[in-house]
Amino acid sequence: MELDPILSKLKSHIPKILGSERFSKFAVMVPLIEKEDGIHVLLEVRSLKLRRQPGEICFPGGRIDAQDSDEKDAAIRETIEELGINQEQITDVYPLDYMISPFGMMIFPYVGYLINPQKIVPNPSEVDEIFTVPLSFFIKNDPEIYQIEFRAEPEENFPFDLIIGGENYNWRARGIEEYFYRYNGKVIWGLTAKILAHFIELIR
Repeated sequence: MELDPILSKLKSHIPKILGSERFSKFAVMVPLIEKEDGIHVLLEVRSLKLRRQPGEICFPGGRIDAQDSDEKDAAIRETIEELGINQEQITDVYPLDYMISPFGMMIFPYVGYLINPQKIVPNPSEVDEIFTVPLSFFIKNDPEIYQIEFRAEPEENFPFDLIIGGENYNWRARGIEEYFYRYNGKVIWGLTAKILAHFIELIR
């Protein structure tokens, strides 16, 4: 192969995360509402009918679909569908840092302000209940953080003869931090808690 076509391909290449085309991509919304005692964060309890993570606490959100123009559009669409509101009730939508989970997911979080929250009618097929937490609670209370370690388990036909050390190769354990908030008997954890902690870090 000649040098010129190689350089031409490199010049036109736009870098991205290697392998990201195989990732599942999700967008979520951190909804803010105003109550008598100040700004609150709205959260959902996922319906027990759902196959994935039933009964867990989360933000409105879901998989980015082909009809979504971008990640922000997906976050707004999912919020409208899950909370039974219209687009005019969502204002001031801004992105947080996107996240990559160790399980092949890319999550694009946004913060948005909801107008007329009394008009929210949660979709019962996806949401069992909604509740709010004062923003001040998260500002005053850091999350509890616990470590989880994943250990490598090569498949049976793994070619140990091709690597130095063979079956005694010193695989590195991979660790992730799990975040937890406890509020009035409810436990907010996992990616939802991690997104909250990042949001609070930005505004604190």
